[in-house]
Amino acid sequence: MSPNKITLTGLAFATYLFSLILVTTAAYANEITSDEVLSQARKDELNHTVKQDCGSCHGMTLKGGLGPALLPENLEGKSILFLQHTILHGRAGTAMPPWKTLLTEQEAFWISQQLKAGKITDK
Repeated sequence: MSPNKITLTGLAFATYLFSLILVTTAAYANEITSDEVLSQARKDELNHTVKQDCGSCHGMTLKGGLGPALLPENLEGKSILFLQHTILHGRAGTAMPPWKTLLTEQEAFWISQQLKAGKITDK
């Protein structure tokens, strides 16, 4: 298999995974407003989303893959607000998609805090 076919296959797989994310989490994003406190159940869902969905590009252990590592030592020098903005709006010129249609600002902020603190767990 040529490198171009491998790349296209990888991109197709990433697109498929992103489509699954849209279907499984869209309902939750509309139910929580930025003024609400995140329930423990929602935090557990977000933890799972980061491990599974973000992990598909950033590595299942968040040590890097298609995307960079998301471990605290790799995020040093990046503010929580920078990470929140990246989660919500993606990164131009990279494979990082925007998640603003699936996550609220509060949820992206919470994820950013957890990543910086190394608190994303295998629940």
